[in-house]
Amino acid sequence: MLALVHLLLLLLPSGTYAAETVLGVFIFSRHGDRTAKSTPPANLTDLGYSQIFTSATYFRNRYIASNATSRISGVNSDIVKQSQITASAPLDTVLMNSAQGFLQGLYPPVGSTLGKDTLRNGRVVHSPLDGYQLIPVQTVTTGTGSEDSAWLQGASNCAQATVSSNGYFTTSDYNDLLSSTEYFYRSLAPFINATFSPDEISYKNAYTIFDLLNVASIHNASLPDSPLLTNSTLSQLRTLADHHEFSLAYNDSSPIRAIAGSTLGAEVVQALNQTVTSKGKNKITIQFGAYGSFQSFFGLANLTTLTNTNDSFYGLPDYASTMTFELFTTAAASPFPTVEDLQVRFLFHNGTADANSSPTPYPLFGQPSTELSWTDFQAGMNKFAVGGQEQWCKACGNSTGVCASAASSASTAGEGSTTGSKGSKCSGGGISNAVAGVIGAMITLAIVFAVESAVLLAAGLRVVRKKQIANGHTNGSVDGEAKAG
Repeated sequence: MLALVHLLLLLLPSGTYAAETVLGVFIFSRHGDRTAKSTPPANLTDLGYSQIFTSATYFRNRYIASNATSRISGVNSDIVKQSQITASAPLDTVLMNSAQGFLQGLYPPVGSTLGKDTLRNGRVVHSPLDGYQLIPVQTVTTGTGSEDSAWLQGASNCAQATVSSNGYFTTSDYNDLLSSTEYFYRSLAPFINATFSPDEISYKNAYTIFDLLNVASIHNASLPDSPLLTNSTLSQLRTLADHHEFSLAYNDSSPIRAIAGSTLGAEVVQALNQTVTSKGKNKITIQFGAYGSFQSFFGLANLTTLTNTNDSFYGLPDYASTMTFELFTTAAASPFPTVEDLQVRFLFHNGTADANSSPTPYPLFGQPSTELSWTDFQAGMNKFAVGGQEQWCKACGNSTGVCASAASSASTAGEGSTTGSKGSKCSGGGISNAVAGVIGAMITLAIVFAVESAVLLAAGLRVVRKKQIANGHTNGSVDGEAKAG
């Protein structure tokens, strides 16, 4: 009998998890194919739109459709339930449009049968675009304008992260590559000298040079054939850009450099925790961001230490790449499981996901298992997560803008807490600041009312009710101006 059970388990298709129920997911996605950063503004291309839509269709078939392979418990399959899903993206054309395209694939138009509303008078109203579903995309401040910025930390606004990343340009690694690749980059001048000046054509701009030529290799049919611009050349450009950008996104000795990954870590925990605390009401969180967030998180979560994988966690993630965090249980899904019965799985897919190329689970934090208890997952993420304005401002060393108000609020709150604490210890009839404030406000209002009354009496006017004015009898004569008031 045991041998038969073992045989049946072996026959299960790859990626099938026995007796599991997915309770919620967090999906972080890179945008689809776009125009080059060095020719702003960058825009999502039709190819990019297709990549994102295809990826979203895969996730629909995995988590949402009625016949989904890992259907989220209780999720609406056809008509979206807004309380079950949260989507966000920075205020950036490429990322925001990618988010909207993704949602179209996740919850496509429902057709004329489901996409209609019958009014009280019997009139039937059909929603436009064959039942197109409107799902709001929230705006996040982190990463605003990132796809128009050539500098990896250009959209982070984190002072200490910028200083840390700039430190890479003083290292021997950077200077050695700057020198050793000088001739290689100069040989590319005929292809890029309309965009880059001679002193900009070097390893210092490894990513933007690669980005420009990569976009051209996809879209520019007039790109001249040359023995200098071969697939091998593009591969070398990609490898140099991989190293350049990872060095700016993460460094073991300077964790603040990976601030994008730290804030992402906090957002993942917060989103999945909402699923837990709401007992499964919040089911899907989708966020779009730039490649720097991927690379930062890869370093922080020790994914770069993995060997024998098909994915390089040091490299730039391809367009439409995704990181997915599944919250699941092997216990009964109803009632909602206890914390002890919750687990988390991390999956990554480089590029567009589809039926023939699906996300792969990887172990986080340097441990061997691809499944973590909810408690261990939280503990691992919280080692590097930076969440909340005050914590972010402190980590980044920022003291202006929102951080100035955050610091002021924190200081005021601290003083208020101290005073309240002292006040609660008093037993000699003292009053708290809150009560004193109410009394002061009442006295101030009394004074204002007295002054207004004196002015009205001096002017020969009386205060009357609006109802009296409307009815035309005010128990006294009121001139036209007073009536109009």
